[in-house]
Amino acid sequence: MPRTLADWLGHIERQHPREIEMGLERARAVAERLRLRRPARRTIAVAGTNGKGSTVAFIEAIARAAGWRVGAYTSPHLFDYNERVRVDGRPADDAALVEAFAAIETARLAAPAVPLTYFEFGTLAALWLFARQRLDLAVLEVGLGGRLDAVNLVDADVAVITTVDLDHQDWLGADREAIGHEKAGIARAWKPLVLGEDDPPSSVLGHAYAIGASAIRAGSDFMFEPLAGGGWRWREVGYAVDLPDPRLPGAVQRRNAATAIAALRALRRSLPKAAIVAGLASAELPARLQRLQRDGVEIVVDVGHNPQAARVLADWLRATPPSGRTHAVYAALADKDAAGVVAALEHAVDAWYLAGLPDAGPRGQEGSAFAARLAGTAAARGSVHATVAAALAAALGSAAHGDRVLVAGSFHTAAAALAKLHGRH
Repeated sequence: MPRTLADWLGHIERQHPREIEMGLERARAVAERLRLRRPARRTIAVAGTNGKGSTVAFIEAIARAAGWRVGAYTSPHLFDYNERVRVDGRPADDAALVEAFAAIETARLAAPAVPLTYFEFGTLAALWLFARQRLDLAVLEVGLGGRLDAVNLVDADVAVITTVDLDHQDWLGADREAIGHEKAGIARAWKPLVLGEDDPPSSVLGHAYAIGASAIRAGSDFMFEPLAGGGWRWREVGYAVDLPDPRLPGAVQRRNAATAIAALRALRRSLPKAAIVAGLASAELPARLQRLQRDGVEIVVDVGHNPQAARVLADWLRATPPSGRTHAVYAALADKDAAGVVAALEHAVDAWYLAGLPDAGPRGQEGSAFAARLAGTAAARGSVHATVAAALAAALGSAAHGDRVLVAGSFHTAAAALAKLHGRH
């Protein structure tokens, strides 16, 4: 068997012929061989088109502030695989992950052998690790969709759907109703389903009704509203708490935080108001409107990669304008709606720097191919670069004091930019 974490990651990438293969049969078979049951005393599963990572971060931070022992499983990672599996806020170390991968491999190879995808392998390893940690709470972020995602092996005590919008249509369906149906698959009969949107698709509400899940809706069952003196209030019938703004920037983070609070309240465990305040102040997540300064130029790095996320990003850019111009470094995976992202951002961007993602696996693309896809859009007037690092260097070279450089388009884009800025590679 492989010995190091790097060896294992290379190994598990080769165990299934496809990067994405929907279905629970493979992961369920291995989970049954391992007798994997509940990863913690309580579990929250989080699905959604956007906002999953932030919502998980808020749930994790608030629960830890309440004194709970918490495990969190998220994806993808920016730099190190260890980021995906956290216990009490600390990434799993290499030795723990190697041990978990070895356990999954042994079970996988028992006759008949089961070909797991990279995500399935990693999800089972996280569940195996969590089950040995005596956790009060496990927070599990769905990778893709919900109904057929490996995370859905777990019967969550509370399911969360942050938002439903167009993304991954090749796997989830062509419209919000179809995508909503897939995401609603994480709900369980007679258990809470927290919905972060005021107007979720009817497919989500219909599925909740059909199975007897208790839908808890933003704008109906819980509210979040600004306070005249600053900050905001979260409330439901018979309960309210006044809160400072989250540490994570952007107006959308109030909604994500409100959804997280609703999910934790749905567990029906004691949750001190002081823990909510402390959690909002401590929750961190890199590459979500992450701001840096270089020689009088502001740099903003964001993982937004679909039109809905781009619209939120554009709202923030307009609400917090620089004194000068905005330069956008943009690189996206080949299966993303790049033109839709450009359309959402075009009125907030003055100059475009398009970049390739040649090292992003089968979904990566060369800069020239990316530029060809954007012919006829506002970004077509921009320059084209082989890599994100090259595009970022060009943008910083053109930016003047008071300008802003935005980097967006994917986790790969954000990671490449942050690595360049911090001298990681």
